[in-house]
Amino acid sequence: MRWEGQELKSTDESALLPLAGLVRSVKTPDFAGVTFHEVLCKSALNRVPAQSSMPFSWTINPTRGCLHRCTYCFARRTHEYLDLDSGRDFDTQIIVKTNVVEVLRKELARPSWRREHVALGTNSDPYMRAEGRYRLMPGIITALAESGTPFSILTKGPLLRRDLPLLVEAARTVPVSVAVSLALVDPELQQRVEPGTPTPKARLDLIRAVTDAGLECSVLAMPILPWLTDSEEQLDALFAALAEAGATDVATGALHLRPGAREWFMAWLAREYPELVPRYRRLYGSGSYAPKDYAQWLAERATRARRRHGFDKRVPRRWARTAAPEPAPEAAAPAQLALF
Repeated sequence: MRWEGQELKSTDESALLPLAGLVRSVKTPDFAGVTFHEVLCKSALNRVPAQSSMPFSWTINPTRGCLHRCTYCFARRTHEYLDLDSGRDFDTQIIVKTNVVEVLRKELARPSWRREHVALGTNSDPYMRAEGRYRLMPGIITALAESGTPFSILTKGPLLRRDLPLLVEAARTVPVSVAVSLALVDPELQQRVEPGTPTPKARLDLIRAVTDAGLECSVLAMPILPWLTDSEEQLDALFAALAEAGATDVATGALHLRPGAREWFMAWLAREYPELVPRYRRLYGSGSYAPKDYAQWLAERATRARRRHGFDKRVPRRWARTAAPEPAPEAAAPAQLALF
């Protein structure tokens, strides 16, 4: 495992990540089976590639790896850059940038910083349980707000409630977006698919807390899982719960299986729902994304659910949006829908 180039005593400039050094590796009874690798980072702000379709140019990832253990997580492959695997290591070998706040403040103070939108929660969840131990987010929020930098947070973690006063204060001076990731409300299935995440009820309560604090809260209902969470009844239950919780807007999207996530998810599917493995192989083939016909079919179902629960009539404030609205769906051909 190529950690040698990350040690403080090393001067190896070929280290695989822009980190100043590995300080120590920590295990604690509060996180059984998990190792935290505390590192000193050289940069906090990550530029999004110009060719990306993301609606932001910069991200901050205080950690690498994630305790949520979502079987489908697209970021799993990033652990392979450290010679860690994209499966169990991604769930249990967590890299923590302990000096991220200090480095961020220096970067935000540069004359060249243009105060572009910064997104948090794009690689690992900034409010996973480890944040309770390291408390990096209050400093990050304060640094962004004081520099006049707009930012957004996407999370599955109710721990965000701790920082609501900071977010409310920040929203008085800069655009702030808060979004919660929640794609299914069946707690049994949810714990199978993403066993380290807070329950649907906990996340619905978080949505209520955000809106009660005076902020708007959008929801990323992603990923929708073919044959597992894409029925009319399941989508209706999801949108009904989100509407009752006060969500501002909802964006949906089908599961995509990039390398790293694909192998881990398909192994999970073979254990939990072996009868669906041939269907998934047929649907995804050798690619990462579901076919366009399925995406359109799913968008049509989601649009009907949006309308039934009034989301098409809600007009969120500009700063409260975290994702672009869904494109207008097109009807998929019935013969092709037979695959789904």
